[in-house]
Parts: sequence; C-alpha cells; structure tokens
Amino acid sequence: MRRGIAASALVASLALTATACGGNDSDSGKAGGPVTLTWWDTSNATNEAPTYQALVKQFEAANKNIKVNYVDVPFDQAQNKFDTAAGSKGAPDILRSEVGWTPAFAKKGYFLPLDGTEALADQAKFQPSLIKQAQYQGKTYGVPLVTDTLALVYNKALFKKAGITDAPKTWDELKSDAAKIKDKTGTDGYWGSTQAYYAQSFLYGEGTDTVDAAAKKITVDSAAAKKGYGTWLGLFSGKGLHKADATADAYAHIQDAFVNGKVAAIVQGPWEITNFYKGSAFKDKANLGIATVPAGSAGKAGAPTGGHNLSVYAGSDKAHQDAALKFVKFMTSATSQEAIALKNSTLPTRSDAFTAKVKADPGIAGFQSVLSAARPRPELPEYSSLWVPLDTELAKVAGGKESLDQGLNNAELAIAKLVPDFSK
Repeated sequence: MRRGIAASALVASLALTATACGGNDSDSGKAGGPVTLTWWDTSNATNEAPTYQALVKQFEAANKNIKVNYVDVPFDQAQNKFDTAAGSKGAPDILRSEVGWTPAFAKKGYFLPLDGTEALADQAKFQPSLIKQAQYQGKTYGVPLVTDTLALVYNKALFKKAGITDAPKTWDELKSDAAKIKDKTGTDGYWGSTQAYYAQSFLYGEGTDTVDAAAKKITVDSAAAKKGYGTWLGLFSGKGLHKADATADAYAHIQDAFVNGKVAAIVQGPWEITNFYKGSAFKDKANLGIATVPAGSAGKAGAPTGGHNLSVYAGSDKAHQDAALKFVKFMTSATSQEAIALKNSTLPTRSDAFTAKVKADPGIAGFQSVLSAARPRPELPEYSSLWVPLDTELAKVAGGKESLDQGLNNAELAIAKLVPDFSK
C-alpha cells in the first residue's frame, strides 16, 4: 500500500546501521562546524524520490555547512523501523511521517514540538485542517509536506459510451452506472477494494467511524457502521461490478485494470496520478475523471485525509535539530512544494503552492476539487492501527469466508485491545 494507509506490523525486527542515524554523529555540529543530517524519506523510490533528491542538492548548495544523508525507506517498513530506532536513541534527524504516525510518535516523545520554530514560520499558509492533523495535545509535531484523499476516478470515454454524462453522486447511482457500462461496453463499471482504508468512505457516508474518539467508544460494529459496510459489500456482486480480490496483489490488479481501460471506475488517491498517465487509457490526460466519492444514506460524502508531514527527532542534539528545522522549512516552502507537485503530481499543503502551473495538471486540479470532502483524522495515536485488524476481517467477509456480522464482531474485539479504555 502507498501513503495515507497504516503500515502493517513487521514480523521480523529490523536492524539499524549506525550510518543511518545522523543524530548520533558525534563529529558534526560542534562549535558551529558542519552538520550532517539524516533524512528518512518514505516516498516512492521510482516515481517520487528523484524529486526529493534534487531538492536536497539545492538545500546543500544554499547551506554549505549542512549535508543531508538521504535514505529512502520503504513506506511499509518505515513506521516500525523508526519506532525501533527512536526507542534506542538512534533515529534519523528528520522523518517523512505519514499523518497517522505523527500523534503516535509524539505521544512517545520521539518528535520535537515545532511551535515557534522557523519550521512553522509560514504556518498561516498551510491548510488549517492539515496543521490540526499534525498536532497532539495542543502542540504541533510536523509540517505538512503533501496531502491526499480518496476520490472516485473514472474513464470518461467509457462513461460517455454508456451514455453517462455525470459522475455518480451516491453508491446506488454507481451501482446503476456500472450495469449500464457493462451493457453498453462489455467492460466492468467498478472494482472496489477490500482494504479498510478504502472502505472508510462508506462509514463516513453513514455519519460514523470505526471509533468515536471524543466519546471514547468503539463504533465499528454499530448499526450505522453495519449499514455502511453492507453497502461496501454489495458493490462486489452484480452486473458490471468486479468480484472481490483479497490477494496480496489486489492493489496492483485493480490499478492495472483501471489504467488500461479494463474497468471504468475505482476509488483511488492522488499518489497514483503519475501512474494513471502511464496507462493506455489515459495517454490523453483529459480522459481521467475525478469526482468526490459517492455519498451514503446520510446524504454526505466523506473520504479520509492522508498525506505526510516532516518531523524532527527529539533525540538529536541541538546543532542537528537547528539544522533540521532549517531543512524542514526549505522542503515545505511554497517553491519546494510547487516543484514537488510539478514533478510528482502530488497535492501541496499550502495555498500559495497551488500555482497556475500546478493546477494545469488535470489530476492535481481534480483532486484539489475534492479536498473539501476530506475528513481529518481524530487526535488518537492508535487511530491508524485500527485499520490493521479490519484489513484481515474485511478480506474474509468480501471473500465469503465469514459473515459481515462475524467480521465486524471480530474487528471490534481486536480494536478493543488497541484502545482498552474505550467502551463498546
């Protein structure tokens, strides 16, 4: 899985080499001397990392006394790897932290509060909800670098061939459209994911969530949640609806089918924009349709907010922290965010980075238009981890191995262990 999705726990512990831990470099940063920072970047090594590496070189050119040891860490390993490193005082100076990790690491004392530092000097330029999502107990522990949310992405040509002029506004409309597309084109109209992050919109559509953080109550097995997940389950069978794929390669299968015109619509995030354009169906970028995820019976559409912050390790010495704050300010500046958006087709987090050049990319412009439906995550360190047991249970439910009631009951029991002070 890519960004915006909680990493699964690793089975094996991960060894860390001393060279990966810039904060413990005892020979740098003394008496105003040169400092070598270590940055763990969790972006896609092929599509995104080259842009960040180029920006690192620009930063070093402008800051002769600061060197940056760039380390690309696979996203699905980074959360546990940093947790292990920080617990042994050997973490990198800067981490590209998924938004769900930020409060969890802040709670453990691994991140430096950034309020009042130069890293947050431009705080007013950032979307307030993204700053809020980087906070824990009133303090800010990350500067938003990129943001994302989910949208219904669709093949305009296939929709037009089926006589459909507008994207569906509700899940019922999507189901109807899928049947029309199948009838008119022979192509499946929709392929859904069994993963919990992608099912989150079905909960929001019923006005609920996996938990009510404010009330400290587990709601994943509530009547509203069952209704939402029931709608989700109903989109795996019927005319024009692709059957569930719960295999390890399901994400790749769905993505490949969509970009090559073998399915008309899926729910996906902006991290795949560059890959959409590589597919045969979207050689003409204008063929990519992007719409707010359909609404549920509550009448409102909602999608989870994902993205990444840059956070500074609290265990680094002052020289490294000062240099890290300067680096974070540079990387999250309007100029850097514009460069990242233009090269990687990702969404900036600050208003002044949505320049005319950036919005000329139809993918970015499309996803920017659906950000109003993005729902920020609650200030709950364990929140992202709640999707892990749900991933297991929903895959079984979609595959017909257990009933929806049994799956949600099992998920409730597992979530209760993650938030033991929450009531059911």
